[in-house]
Amino acid sequence: MATVSSGRIDLSTLMARFDGEIKCREYLESLRWPDGPMCPKCWGTEIARVQGRESVLRCTSCQQQFSVTAGTVFNDSHLPLSKWFIATYILTQSKKGVSACQIQRMLGIGSYKTAWYLCHRIRSAMVEVGRRSQLTGTVEMDETYIGGKHSGVGQRQARKMKQVVIGIRKRNGELRFFHAEDAKIGTLEQYIRENISETVDVIITDELPAYPRAMKGRKHETVNHSDKEYVRLGTDIHTNTIESAFSLLKRGLIGTWHKMSAKHLSAYLAEMEFRFNRRQSETLFQDTLRHMVSAPVLTFEKLTANAENAA
Repeated sequence: MATVSSGRIDLSTLMARFDGEIKCREYLESLRWPDGPMCPKCWGTEIARVQGRESVLRCTSCQQQFSVTAGTVFNDSHLPLSKWFIATYILTQSKKGVSACQIQRMLGIGSYKTAWYLCHRIRSAMVEVGRRSQLTGTVEMDETYIGGKHSGVGQRQARKMKQVVIGIRKRNGELRFFHAEDAKIGTLEQYIRENISETVDVIITDELPAYPRAMKGRKHETVNHSDKEYVRLGTDIHTNTIESAFSLLKRGLIGTWHKMSAKHLSAYLAEMEFRFNRRQSETLFQDTLRHMVSAPVLTFEKLTANAENAA
């Protein structure tokens, strides 16, 4: 069985170890079922392989046939698993992201649509699920606006034509991005309440007037960027930590993806957040595959549905 060592893996080693479908499937099976295959219908563990179709498993209790890719982001894909593995590796190792066009060229994928769908399926497994712990310590919070330049309108009007992204980052800790409806008091209060502990040491923001009323008793410090104050003199009061994360996001948008629809913005934010928070991990590739065999199916119809009709 093909395995990946516990340390960091490079691309040439990856391609050598997973140079065929059997090796890829065996590795996915070890990730999805570490204690052995399990029937997705009756949860039985008495499993046999279908003769002549080694990728297909059969439950001896209920006779259900299934495979390691069934019911996952790999579901119904006609691409070789080796290409899935390489695409996943490239996405996890590219800190500014990688475009579907680039994946199409590098892997020899026939159409842009297939490459785009592949990238979004991998991206969908990078969404953090479940309730996350609230942030403590020193936390920075800021907002930015995504949507290019709008000529002939004032700054306030131009911002109304853009998408709002809220960023929250703990110093030397976790980053969280949110595609927000606006940057008003109620919206900011919601993200603060859901993500930052009431016992936080301090929340540092810029001078946006909505922030003080959104804190609800949490200690709050500001830096006044309008007066060209970027670090409070003689202190560590600044928002440079969250702004560096925004800078990385915008480098990805400008230099890699070039443009994206508002509907899919949350998916790109989740990808950036997932990769950033695991940037020091030596098992980022393996952890991403583990998410991919546990994440639900993303159909092309769901991916391309109108935002108001999307589930």
